[in-house]
Amino acid sequence: MSEKKVVIVGAGIVGLATGYQLLRINPNIQLTILEKENGICKHQSGNNSGVIHSGIYYKPESLRAQNCLRGYKLLLDFCTEHQIRHDICGKIIVASNENQLQSLQTIYERGIANNLLGVTNKTIDELKEIEPYVTGLKGIWVPQAGICDYKQVAQTLKVLIEKAGGIILLNQKVNKINTLSSSVEIITESDSFTCDLLINCSGLYSDKLASFTNKNIDFQILPFRGEYYKIKDEKKYLVKNLIYPAPDPNFPFLGVHFTRMINGDLEAGPNAVLAFKREGYKMSDINLVELWETLSFPGFRKLATKFWKQGIEEYKRSFFKSLFTKSLQALVPEIQEDDLISGGAGVRAQACGIDGSLVDDYLILDNDKVINVCNAPSPAATSSLSIGLTIAEMSLKKLYY
Repeated sequence: MSEKKVVIVGAGIVGLATGYQLLRINPNIQLTILEKENGICKHQSGNNSGVIHSGIYYKPESLRAQNCLRGYKLLLDFCTEHQIRHDICGKIIVASNENQLQSLQTIYERGIANNLLGVTNKTIDELKEIEPYVTGLKGIWVPQAGICDYKQVAQTLKVLIEKAGGIILLNQKVNKINTLSSSVEIITESDSFTCDLLINCSGLYSDKLASFTNKNIDFQILPFRGEYYKIKDEKKYLVKNLIYPAPDPNFPFLGVHFTRMINGDLEAGPNAVLAFKREGYKMSDINLVELWETLSFPGFRKLATKFWKQGIEEYKRSFFKSLFTKSLQALVPEIQEDDLISGGAGVRAQACGIDGSLVDDYLILDNDKVINVCNAPSPAATSSLSIGLTIAEMSLKKLYY
């Protein structure tokens, strides 16, 4: 194969996994990855909880389900090969009240449809054999779920890309993209680049970059901040591994839960509140231009009309630690407010349609010389090597066939 130039914008875990898969399949690709920050994985990839998702939540045959199931195996093989810390510890999903029982059943049926082995309905007594301090009506045991160090995964991908001849350039914020007759021009704050194919993996700004080459974008990225608490050391015994609530089918987030981290920490969260800037990791982070773009977007206004009650509850949990604690006590009653230590936060890039619907699947726009990855929420980290493989295969077909 002749040499072709490919530029990837974004050195998060999806961008890195895509670069890795491209060079693994075709080492002759001249690959450059442009990252606007001074390091890799500064946003979604570097602020997640480290969970290896099994695929139980996702609609069968959806891109999320397909890539999570394939990505799960690829990730475990990658972690084993490169000696990256991981632990397939399993998790429980718990219905705390009657209203959650139907949601729990739906999740169980999806697990079966997605061919997860060992997914089992459990009584509360059986759940207590796994997590002694949990409470609820009933639940599901998901043995495939686990935890890992995604920062180490990303760093390993970076090393392998550079070893294969790829170039990763930091502090390269993209300001403009021009599609030329036989190439693509990328203009950053300090330089310009040309390539045969551009792959946009810019996460929170993926719609902005996509708009340079797509004039009919009918969605917008909405930033939702998820805030975490850490559980103090003397109360870590209350949770062995992963405890999740049955999700609200009318709300697109999983609810606050407990996660044992690969470093031994125990986290609780996240909630889900609208961030006032795309990279707004604190309540005080405000960008008036970006906030107005969100508030004036017709899709957001329709979404807010539909979910305003849930949105208010999420903000109340953000402002009042006691309410955050109360949500956690529905799963583990012995947890107390003074057991929670303020932790970090992440911002999820969620595509919203102009009709107010949240895009429930991965969204990849395939143009002539540009591939835009415009919606890759959780489980994108688990799925990253599979998403990367999918995009790499798309890319090579465009470049050579």
